[in-house]
Amino acid sequence: MATPETTPADVLQRFNRITVVGAGTIGISWAALFLGHGLTVTINDPAPDIEARVRAELAELAPMLAELGMSTEGLTEHLRFEADVERAVADADVVVENGPENLAFKRELFGRIEKVVGPDALLLTSTSGIRATDIARDLTRPGRLLVGHPFNPPHLVPLVEVVPGERTDPAAVDDAVRFYRALGKRPLVLRKEVPGFVGNRLQAALFREAVHLVEQGVVDIAELDEVVTSSIGMRWAASGPFRTFHLGGGPGGLAHFLAHLGPGLELRWTQLGDPHFDEPTVATLTEQAERAFGETPYQELQRQRDHDQLAIQRALGDRA
Repeated sequence: MATPETTPADVLQRFNRITVVGAGTIGISWAALFLGHGLTVTINDPAPDIEARVRAELAELAPMLAELGMSTEGLTEHLRFEADVERAVADADVVVENGPENLAFKRELFGRIEKVVGPDALLLTSTSGIRATDIARDLTRPGRLLVGHPFNPPHLVPLVEVVPGERTDPAAVDDAVRFYRALGKRPLVLRKEVPGFVGNRLQAALFREAVHLVEQGVVDIAELDEVVTSSIGMRWAASGPFRTFHLGGGPGGLAHFLAHLGPGLELRWTQLGDPHFDEPTVATLTEQAERAFGETPYQELQRQRDHDQLAIQRALGDRA
């Protein structure tokens, strides 16, 4: 078992063989990160054109990997494809699952995986909201399964929410944390399992009110994004919501803030909207999104986002 003194290189040597199950946006991003660190990656995905698509997208991601300090020479030398999931995971040190957000699918998939994978392999699901306890319900060896929820794109965004299930072995949690840290990530182990975890619950809360404000005609989509990126988004990137309000309380800190501004904030909670994705709302959102972003190709929007995200991370420096 890894020890606290183990170097990142030692950890990655131990977890050298990675199987990425599901090569959508998240899966390819993970694969890029693993390959950029010199790991051996097997892709398992049923799509008929998967190899050509993965190689093309990895070529698109290579410049950003280089910006992050990884070697991209011979990036795909240790990449292979295996359509049969049992063969794909049989010798894996780590399995990273990125399949559909469907509990029945994940239960069936990990049921197949546990029958052939080694007893020390890490089984990580990138699910954005399903509990590991629920996925592992029918497993006979649930101890190595846990959530490693990334944020898109995982090769760039540092945080990974590590969420063990009720039957996850604590040693697997330790191994997952070391694995992610060795990759340059910032793993955070949640103290409790909760559907949606932390980041996505916060996103959902903010997005609900964003939809409400657009639906009500207070702002349009482009203006809403401008409000976030030019104020609270910038502020939270530096301080986070609690530290921000702690500073907002002056020398008295959060206690002073809550005493003086808490009642108004609590009143605001009662005034928040309750929108729904009904036909008119969806039509409004999609029409405005097309007007705001539609003329720029997806790949260019993606490059702009990644460039700006990297600039923010570099400006903030290493605060781990």
